[in-house]
Amino acid sequence: MNAAALIFAETADGWTPWLETTGVVLLAIALVVGCSVAWLTNLIALPGNWIGVLLIALYAWLGPATGRLAIGYGPVLAGFAIALVGELFEFFAGAAGAKRAGASRKSTLYSIIGSMAGAIIGAVVGVPVPVVGSVIAAILFGGIGAAAGAMYGEWSDGRSWKENWSVGHSTFWGRTFGTLGKVVAGLLIVILVVAAVLL
Repeated sequence: MNAAALIFAETADGWTPWLETTGVVLLAIALVVGCSVAWLTNLIALPGNWIGVLLIALYAWLGPATGRLAIGYGPVLAGFAIALVGELFEFFAGAAGAKRAGASRKSTLYSIIGSMAGAIIGAVVGVPVPVVGSVIAAILFGGIGAAAGAMYGEWSDGRSWKENWSVGHSTFWGRTFGTLGKVVAGLLIVILVVAAVLL
């Protein structure tokens, strides 16, 4: 039997010996990398925390049932709780900012669109800070985009510049604090995953 045939020879349970060891390690690494990438999508207003929770659930369901790299459903429930808290924080921070300024529904919609566009531009452009420059820029530009969108929505409804500025200012701070809360929740999910596969 040649080396390739030996490597891919199936055992009684259908897994090759190579896949049983290296494959599980690669699966655990893929989980951590996947949750980290999902965490970063929070910066561009995507549901990164929920993607992370889904990845944890898939790993708990399809991954190893025993062994050092096995995780149970406890991390899935903890990740779900963290993601929910992050979403609630983002929602209430954004809603409080818009409500305080009296933003219309139209302005809120434009704010969401502006926030996504601003965050993507910020992530691409970045700021001159090593390592975290793109993250900082995505958060700041997302807030600026949200403010610009809200101000445009109010302007198109005929509100004065002073009212537009008030709505934009409140929307900027609501979006920025909401995103920071969601990003912190996502970081906690990544830490949870790393701890779950290492401990």
